[in-house]
Amino acid sequence: MTATGTRETGEQGTAKGGKVLLAKPRGYCAGVDRAVQTVEKALELYGAPVYVRKQIVHNKHVVKTLEGLGAIFVDETDDVPEGAIVIFSAHGVAPVVHDKAAERNLKTIDATCPLVTKVHREAVRFAKDDFDILLIGHQGHPEVIGTSGEAPAHIQLVDGPADVSNVTVRDPDKIVWLSQTTLSVDETNETVDALRERFPSLQSPPSDDICYATQNRQTAIREIAARADLVIVVGSRNSSNSVRLVEVAKDYGAKDGRLVDYAEEIDPAWLEGVETVGVSSGASAPDILVRGVLDFLAAHGYDDVEEIESVKEHMVFALPHELRKDLRA
Repeated sequence: MTATGTRETGEQGTAKGGKVLLAKPRGYCAGVDRAVQTVEKALELYGAPVYVRKQIVHNKHVVKTLEGLGAIFVDETDDVPEGAIVIFSAHGVAPVVHDKAAERNLKTIDATCPLVTKVHREAVRFAKDDFDILLIGHQGHPEVIGTSGEAPAHIQLVDGPADVSNVTVRDPDKIVWLSQTTLSVDETNETVDALRERFPSLQSPPSDDICYATQNRQTAIREIAARADLVIVVGSRNSSNSVRLVEVAKDYGAKDGRLVDYAEEIDPAWLEGVETVGVSSGASAPDILVRGVLDFLAAHGYDDVEEIESVKEHMVFALPHELRKDLRA
């Protein structure tokens, strides 16, 4: 900085002395780590190819890397050769997908995040008790499709506060809300509040459905947003939790927010007039991509990095039991 407080620049307009606020926790959550390890271990144990239904997690780099190791990503179990190995993604699948895999004699490995499995079990339990289930989530998201498939006759999607007016129920005294695990905490609370205004007897799930990692990453980005002129989130555009992080950053004071898969996507023009850059990453983005962004920023004068840790994470999930059984054999 100069004495007058204006931004000092180098010969080619590169900023000097810029600051980076690096959010922690960031990147891989326990569910994503488990899912990626599941594909890696399956390839080691069974050899290539191993088939994966849908993207194992929503990250372009991860999918490309696993393809390089011999994973083949398909849209449906019908695309898998009969008798082959197929892994179900971290987002979970409906029971009908398991049934179709069994019909084709596929060896299945279920890499569904345990926190998503919890929501599935809640849906089954409430449907058994004949509740109307209001599932807060985004239309077409794989997790929503999988959860809805557990009890399609009892579940209806509520896609944000604006969708609340479209909800119809059989008995307003016998309804419960569940949610996609990767939503914005604030928007979910807003949706629940709007639902409760219409349906005062609305019940809540036994425990929060939004996963710990989603909440922690949103908490971390809230802490840096107000201090940042620009927040860069590393993650893919089909990653719900990554998209939410950009939205949260803007909601909590960041002047600008951008989502990138790779450092190469950063436009240097974004840095014009920027003193402080916040950096985080979605729960499906590996840290190597964050390091690439930090290297890019350092090359443009942002070499003062302060890591801000809002909460410590210690969660670890065991590999799917189908894989553990074969690893022990």
